[in-house]
Amino acid sequence: MTKHNSKTFGLWAVTAALIGATAGPALAADVERIDAGQLRVDMRRLWEDHITWTRQWIVSFAAGLPDQEAAAARLMQNQADIGNAIKPFYGDQAATKLTGLLREHIGGAVELVTAAKAGDAATIAAAKSDWYENGDEIAAFLSGANPKYWPLDDMKAGMKAHLDSTLQEAQDRLAGKWAEDIENYDHVKDHILGLADLLTDGLVAQHPKRFAR
Repeated sequence: MTKHNSKTFGLWAVTAALIGATAGPALAADVERIDAGQLRVDMRRLWEDHITWTRQWIVSFAAGLPDQEAAAARLMQNQADIGNAIKPFYGDQAATKLTGLLREHIGGAVELVTAAKAGDAATIAAAKSDWYENGDEIAAFLSGANPKYWPLDDMKAGMKAHLDSTLQEAQDRLAGKWAEDIENYDHVKDHILGLADLLTDGLVAQHPKRFAR
């Protein structure tokens, strides 16, 4: 797939400035601080892109449109963008790990929706089990990075809600339930913006010296 050159915005400039900086109390006084309000905006943008391009792929796949591969490529790039967003706080290895988990999340969604369109019950069941297991892995990874502000139970519940609502959205789209499909997407969006804010709040609380006052 061709890599998408996504629009650069505030978070990436901040990321470049902070890579390699020391975390926590030992942070050097001259390290550029992050604007917490801008981080909130940028984090919301990243996660809204996550659900927007997921939906675009679902719509294209359900209708057999020729832009499926392009939509999938853009969606996969978003997973790298989200991984890169945590790099200033947790380092390169953590960013790579999160990107990998999120790309597995997207791959699992593709497998599940493909099986659902084909009506393959056995594959649907196996793909659904794997997809939810991956959701728990993402939750565990995030909680492990910030256990105080991203408790494991909360992160698991948040990921499950995201998977549940996305799956319902895809099922209604495939079934031609247009009104329900739209309603589900609104629910997916409300939930993901709440998750984005939770992540921002956790980063600010865990790394207060990195943020402008």
